Amino acid sequence: MTRVTGIGGIFFQCEDPAAMNEWYGKHLGLPVTQWGASFGWRDEHDPEKKGMTQWSAMKKDTDYFSPSKKPFMINYRVENLAELIETLKAEGVQVVGEIQEFEYGKFGWILDPEGNKIELWEPPAEEKL
Repeated sequence: MTRVTGIGGIFFQCEDPAAMNEWYGKHLGLPVTQWGASFGWRDEHDPEKKGMTQWSAMKKDTDYFSPSKKPFMINYRVENLAELIETLKAEGVQVVGEIQEFEYGKFGWILDPEGNKIELWEPPAEEKL
């Protein structure tokens, strides 16, 4: 079973996400919206297959990273989230919450040994860039 296939996103807490988006847009040229920036790319083994990686500044008081106390979270792309979550449970990995499904993919969460929350994302079959 393939587990992680790439980085799906980087999320971090800050005092003022709008100001942070503006700064990164102005100084580093990130194509920011109110949700951050999305970077489109193509699979190196199948150039017809599109993908994206998300970058998002989030409000410092967000509870999205809970139960982790860390100010960041990394999202990893996976191929079969339900199977991977069951495998991780069997391996003794702490799973946080239940799998959630949206039009933009399926999401699950785990904690690493130091309490960092990790988001696992199974993108939809056809990603919209």
